[in-house]
Amino acid sequence: MVEEVLVKSKEKKYSGLTLNELKAFDVRESAKYLPARSIRSILRNSDVIERFVKACEKKSEKNEEIRTHLRDLVIVPKLVGLEISIYNGKNFQKVPTTIEMIGHRLGEFALTR
Repeated sequence: MVEEVLVKSKEKKYSGLTLNELKAFDVRESAKYLPARSIRSILRNSDVIERFVKACEKKSEKNEEIRTHLRDLVIVPKLVGLEISIYNGKNFQKVPTTIEMIGHRLGEFALTR
């Protein structure tokens, strides 16, 4: 019984929800669990984010590399677990996304200098 409690406490959560619960929401619904600046960005650019998520899902099924120049894109729960190559002005840096990155922008993880 003690081991079960320890296993459950090690599960990573974001805003009190597990990753599977967050992935069940669509992009606009998951925005309400993010910081205010990220909410505003997602609500204004939800069509761009949804297109990117669909493209990522297709490429991950085919085991292709996901490459992007969209440094200002907010990381949503559906992108967690993917390895995204982000352009830093010279080359593409591979960045594995984790649950702690939700709400941040892609460009924060691929430094330009």
